[in-house]
Amino acid sequence: MYAIPRSLTKKAVGRLDSGLSYGQVSAAGMRRCSFLLLALLAAAGCSSSPDGPAAHGPASPVAEAPGSSDPGTPPAPTTTVTPPAGPVLTSVRVHYARAPISPTPPIKPGDLGIRGSAGPLSWDKSLTLAATSAGLYTWSSPDVKADLEVKPLLGDLWSRGPNYRVKPGQTIDIYPHFTATQGAISKRYPTFTSTKLPSTRGIWVYLPPTYVENTEARFGVLYMHDGQNLFTPGVAFGGNEWKVDETLDAGAEDGSINEVVVVGVETTAARIDELTPSVDPDYGGGKAPQYMSMIIDEIKPMVDKDLRTIPSREQTGVMGSSLGGLASAYAGVHHADVFGLVGEMSPSTWWGGTMILGEVSSTPTRPAKPLRVYVDSGDSGTSNDDVTNTTELAARYRKAGYTDSKDLLHVVQAGGQHNETYWASRLPAALHFLLGPRPNL
Repeated sequence: MYAIPRSLTKKAVGRLDSGLSYGQVSAAGMRRCSFLLLALLAAAGCSSSPDGPAAHGPASPVAEAPGSSDPGTPPAPTTTVTPPAGPVLTSVRVHYARAPISPTPPIKPGDLGIRGSAGPLSWDKSLTLAATSAGLYTWSSPDVKADLEVKPLLGDLWSRGPNYRVKPGQTIDIYPHFTATQGAISKRYPTFTSTKLPSTRGIWVYLPPTYVENTEARFGVLYMHDGQNLFTPGVAFGGNEWKVDETLDAGAEDGSINEVVVVGVETTAARIDELTPSVDPDYGGGKAPQYMSMIIDEIKPMVDKDLRTIPSREQTGVMGSSLGGLASAYAGVHHADVFGLVGEMSPSTWWGGTMILGEVSSTPTRPAKPLRVYVDSGDSGTSNDDVTNTTELAARYRKAGYTDSKDLLHVVQAGGQHNETYWASRLPAALHFLLGPRPNL
């Protein structure tokens, strides 16, 4: 949901007026050619009067009669007429339809309004938003002369989150929510069975607050590994969850993180096999290609069909930690046409003799590469969280053309160890970088 610049222009219309003149014909020539006079006049597209204009459209060149010394009058120059420019409109398009589960009554005409920081709006009184079509309400004005902060209201309820900002002459589309403060978590697919990677597992889904309330809104999707560890301590490893829902709810409230649907794919007892892209001599593994095929070819189509998603790679991410971070790095190399956003928290860069380093180095030769990559680690604990290898992984991304703080963010957390507590603590900054803030701040 990005603001779309809009200008009203007029094309100048030119008109070409051509004059005609005729050469003088000698008497001898007239005597010899008098019987051709009418034919010559017709071919020249002229009237029978020497002073008359062409009867139809631009005149054809006039053939000189024998003995003529007058080259004729050149055509008049083209004249361009530019009409005066019309007013430039600034528009706010509010997309909102209340979900059936909402406890508040249906929307009535006049319920949605807008206020703003400067004329022609004010913070003290709402202007009613005009219903353009079902679920779409619009306010437009030719009188916006500077950046304007605006906020829609539902009756007396202000939309949640920060104000929206619109520039003069700009049209922005916003998808507000007014009452929901938390997203919804469920084990939506408790017994998903794959044929790409023969297995059965649960799949968790987080729907953000705006999704819960506003049925006009659609969202990108973040696919996360180890889905059992993301939302609730009751099933998380060691009782320590990632706090994904709390992080995203807070980001929706203050605008620091763009809202997203999260699909948490549980791992099975074969986790090492599923999340590793090669066979390690000590641990086996090597089924990450089949695991990614399960997500891309089976889970993603199901999610896009069942939920209001934005399926493009620009709005689709993959994220995990440890072996899940390794699998995400692998997905970024081989499936960047699907996953434009890649998050690697404490990735197991050491796996298979650091094979992922060579994979990432091949990124420039691939048909697509991730749009943004987040890589992190701690530097403490029994393994120092593989900080040396992961720092080299970030260096390989730079050599592949990535730029720090633009499309690459590498974080080393001082004192950070290899567990869910530290991944949860780094998650807000990671998601802020990968997903960006709410649009139109």
